[in-house]
Amino acid sequence: MRGPVLMDTVGWQDLEISRMMLGTVQLGMPYGIANRRGKPEYPEALAMIETAIEGGVNGFDTAASYGESEKVLGRAMRDLGVSDRVVVCTKIRVLTEEERKNRGEGRAAVEASVTESQRRLKLDCLPVVLFHREEDAVLYMDVLEDLRARGRLRYIGVSCDNRPHHAGDFLEDERVSALQISASLLDRRYERAGLLDSARRHETGVFIRSVFLQGLVLMPKESIPRSLEEVLPVRRSLDRIAEDAGIGMHEMALRAMLGREGVTSVLTGAETVEQVRENLEVFERGPLPADVVAAVDAAVPSLPEAVLTPSMWRE
Repeated sequence: MRGPVLMDTVGWQDLEISRMMLGTVQLGMPYGIANRRGKPEYPEALAMIETAIEGGVNGFDTAASYGESEKVLGRAMRDLGVSDRVVVCTKIRVLTEEERKNRGEGRAAVEASVTESQRRLKLDCLPVVLFHREEDAVLYMDVLEDLRARGRLRYIGVSCDNRPHHAGDFLEDERVSALQISASLLDRRYERAGLLDSARRHETGVFIRSVFLQGLVLMPKESIPRSLEEVLPVRRSLDRIAEDAGIGMHEMALRAMLGREGVTSVLTGAETVEQVRENLEVFERGPLPADVVAAVDAAVPSLPEAVLTPSMWRE
């Protein structure tokens, strides 16, 4: 069996959390335009989680809306006997319009989502709970604060959309301990808006998701849909930078985010055990050298929202 890896951790709140956080959406449902394998069977999912833990990872990202992800993760943590040694970050299910309009229904829906996450994850107290939508957080932050006071969860946060100025508002809310934001080699909106610097000043945890932009950063250029072909010149520039640095695009994408000031953990998903191992090895190498970072920064312009926001993608 592969020996343990010394995974870097960072102190956040009263926890030590690994710099690599394993995203588990792929364990609950087919995910990403580059996904070709679908959802793994439980033995494979268990092996992936075990490999991550053996490599020093103690942070796991999931959500009520990620198919069977919470259920798979909860079962695996129980089978591996690690439930008390990991930091699980989950998310409230997206509320309906009626639940947003009706205060009583909304409160009940948020509490029920926490209850169901506790059941599926087999945890009496959830380490980190995020709202999956900003509009739900604005309406019902007090509900999670009440559940925290009752010992049902430890830290509250928000999974933010692609508008940095909205995320900045949450940094001013003392109840918010963590933000999850999207960032990648192609998508630098949050960083350029100064949110990472502000989060560091507020001592707010920042979990980076979509580091591969649902596969767009890595997929063969001939497979990129016509509607996204505006990204092709940027991809070619990044390919040259990676080649000059003697590394692959996968490694450059992860290490570029790892080195950004203000980032607590970087989420990375996987479809196989081998992919988990590859990610562990990349994280061991640490941030990119300064000259490579400078080259990347110079090569990536501000791309249109239609390219950077997967919900706006067309075939």
